[in-house]
Amino acid sequence: MGRVDLAGVAHLELARGVRHLHPEEATFEAMLRGWRAQQQARMLREKTIADRAQVIRRFASFTNDYPWHWQPAHLEEWVTTLVGERRLAHATVRVYQVALRLFTEYLADARYGWAAECQARFGTHPVPICHEWNTVAHSSDYEGRPGRRPFTREELQGLFDYADAQVEVAQTRKRKGALAAYRDATVFKVLYAWGLRRREVVMLDTVDFGRNPAAPQFGRFGLLSVRYGKAVGGQPPRRRSVASVKGWAVEAVADYVANIRPRFGLADHPALWVTERGGRLQAADLAARFDVYRAALGLPPELGLHCLRHAYVTHLVEFGYPERFVQQQVGHAYASTTAGYTSVSNDFKNQVLARALARVYGQGTGRELR
Repeated sequence: MGRVDLAGVAHLELARGVRHLHPEEATFEAMLRGWRAQQQARMLREKTIADRAQVIRRFASFTNDYPWHWQPAHLEEWVTTLVGERRLAHATVRVYQVALRLFTEYLADARYGWAAECQARFGTHPVPICHEWNTVAHSSDYEGRPGRRPFTREELQGLFDYADAQVEVAQTRKRKGALAAYRDATVFKVLYAWGLRRREVVMLDTVDFGRNPAAPQFGRFGLLSVRYGKAVGGQPPRRRSVASVKGWAVEAVADYVANIRPRFGLADHPALWVTERGGRLQAADLAARFDVYRAALGLPPELGLHCLRHAYVTHLVEFGYPERFVQQQVGHAYASTTAGYTSVSNDFKNQVLARALARVYGQGTGRELR
């Protein structure tokens, strides 16, 4: 049997017997095509492949040189610019470095033949430029901004009350938008009560709720199937099932499905959250509505939609749910990620402390409070 070439090998991408006016540029473009083929063979998403290629082009523009001349020092200079001048976040810089590491390791891999081709054509060859000592360390799974925090219970209640009030305002003034206001009020509650990300919530369909034998009291809303979870490493979206734990939120969704969504007149549309124009609610529109409510309530700007998810994790921990259960509910691969979302309240910490001291010193002695 003949040898089977790997996707992305140099000789499949380089035109033989052709004299290029700019051989360096032609080789660089062939490298990108080959890397694209290699990633497609690994079934990575097209957007991931395109985003990585854009990073490579940006780096090439920064160095004003071609990959077979790149050195670790070029990476260090670029990172200094990204952090010092552009002030990019820690996680963003690491994403860029991952793309460069994968590309340069692909070029240096002898199985793909790029090193030999470059040596023959240009007298040098590409080398890996990303190493442990010159890249951003993945010190923790949660790298959110320090200012981001969970909603307090008072803030949550204020948000939900205000969102509900907007429905009454629209109805009283006989304005258009009452259905949309009711829908958005319910979406905010679902974001919190099932710990969802904004894309996860807007991509829900009506069929994604189902029964949970372990919680029959919630009827057909006992279990939520999340089909568009956060993708990792260019793979397709991850799926997970989220058990319903908050009865008041189940009642809110059930009321929306039974009494509000049918009034949009879109019985054949699969989306759970539909618009008056006949489409699916978009994450950007939901965020815009949230920004208006947040401003009206005078809440700090660092409280974003994602902080509802933080609050969900925090409150489950405070209610005593096992850490593993919370981790699976929100779809975190690592417990350390879930821990980074948690910021228990002072009242909860005081209760835990009081119980711990009571166990040590005994109940009813009063010593635990001194």
